[in-house]
Amino acid sequence: MTEQSMTVFPQDFLWGTATAAYQIEGAANEAGRGVSIWDVFSHTPGRTLGGDTGDVACDHYHRWREDIDELERLGIGAYRFSVSWPRILPEGRGEINEDGLVFYEGIIDELISRGIEPILTLYHWDLPQALEDEGGWASRSTALAFVDYARVLARRFGSKVSVWTTLNEPWCSAYLGYASGVHAPGRQEPAAALAAVHHLNLAHGLAARAIRDEVGDAAKISVTLNLHVVRGDDPQSAQDLLAVEQIESLANGAFLGPILEGEYPRMLLDITAPHCDWSFVLDGDLEITRTRLDVLGVNYYSPVLVRACEPGMGASGADGHGNSAATPWIGADGVEFVAQPGPYTEMGWPVDATGLTELLVSLSRKYVDLPLMVTENGAAYPDPDRVDPNEQRVHDPQRVRYLHDHIKAVRMAIEAGADVRGYFAWSLMDNFEWAYGYSKRFGILHVDYDTFERTWKDSAHWYSKLAKTGAIAKTNNID
Repeated sequence: MTEQSMTVFPQDFLWGTATAAYQIEGAANEAGRGVSIWDVFSHTPGRTLGGDTGDVACDHYHRWREDIDELERLGIGAYRFSVSWPRILPEGRGEINEDGLVFYEGIIDELISRGIEPILTLYHWDLPQALEDEGGWASRSTALAFVDYARVLARRFGSKVSVWTTLNEPWCSAYLGYASGVHAPGRQEPAAALAAVHHLNLAHGLAARAIRDEVGDAAKISVTLNLHVVRGDDPQSAQDLLAVEQIESLANGAFLGPILEGEYPRMLLDITAPHCDWSFVLDGDLEITRTRLDVLGVNYYSPVLVRACEPGMGASGADGHGNSAATPWIGADGVEFVAQPGPYTEMGWPVDATGLTELLVSLSRKYVDLPLMVTENGAAYPDPDRVDPNEQRVHDPQRVRYLHDHIKAVRMAIEAGADVRGYFAWSLMDNFEWAYGYSKRFGILHVDYDTFERTWKDSAHWYSKLAKTGAIAKTNNID
């Protein structure tokens, strides 16, 4: 394999970008949309930086046609977006909001007319507040309500959708929402978080079956997981390897196990036993969670480094994903997250593209017949607040370098035998970054939050060239 061929991707490789409804849409109180947990969370004092909310966000709800113009200019083949559950079913179940269906149908039809594949995510964290009031993901009834929601979308959009992604990063929904409380709904209840893990897995399986019932067996089903690359500080230490196994069981096995293997890891059940007995797993559930998957979505930003420490305090130290509290790691007693050498993104996450190659190769070796897609990868950097007035662009060399190195890591994984079918840059545009508000910019398009004007960054120009040619350009090769 020559150095030149290592920069060229297969002709049918799918290039795309990704967004999420609450982060970009705005129009929180328009056209019949109900209240989500993120509406309540972000309006609660002290929950988000500066009290920022997604009420207006990037105003995508009113500017979606212009944003699809940008997608077409970029030359990408697919757009991964999420549907707002409360925009379709304001109370989570029951009466359907026709205006919501019309909104997303317009987006889907326009994407298809431009030759861009719609990759639809059913759930990217904006649970209807009415369902949270009944217990949220800690309650089995939420998984059952999710099935009704999936059927509504499947009946309306049918075969127009190229890939149906049930959930985005259920790890965040369960652990950050119900254990650490740094995400909506902001609860700190370990037992509820573990119940949420299972009910999210169950919701995935039930929704996948419902979509195939409505659309037919040809419907392509996916789920997107933020799988952790966990490394031991001392690879020769049995104690450090045990720490790795504990974190892997909570981060990865809790979802890969039931979805792809039909069981939860023994390690997971053992270390979480003091918090719950897993009696919420009913007979037949694991057959449902292990519903056939057509492609696995993989989100990657950075690896984590752990070592064993004195037990008694639970997991400690920052884990590389902005979680310094121990509570997301239920039962991982005596595990310390070790600071890694830089460079770092503005999120404080270490930059290490080798972890992406490692993750993709290991998944392909374990799940031989399962295609993979990198459904999120990108970086927040302190971009200039204003557009260069002379060039009408934003210079972001760090992001260009990040994308270059990680996309090359994908190519290396393919060469090593990984069946990777596509890559989606996170994100199409700067947006509401959850508890960080508008302080972190991940976009390849700059958004002026006063005027909502979109401006291409250097990373957009670089990525556009890649999407159109299938070849990785050098970082100084920007049109």
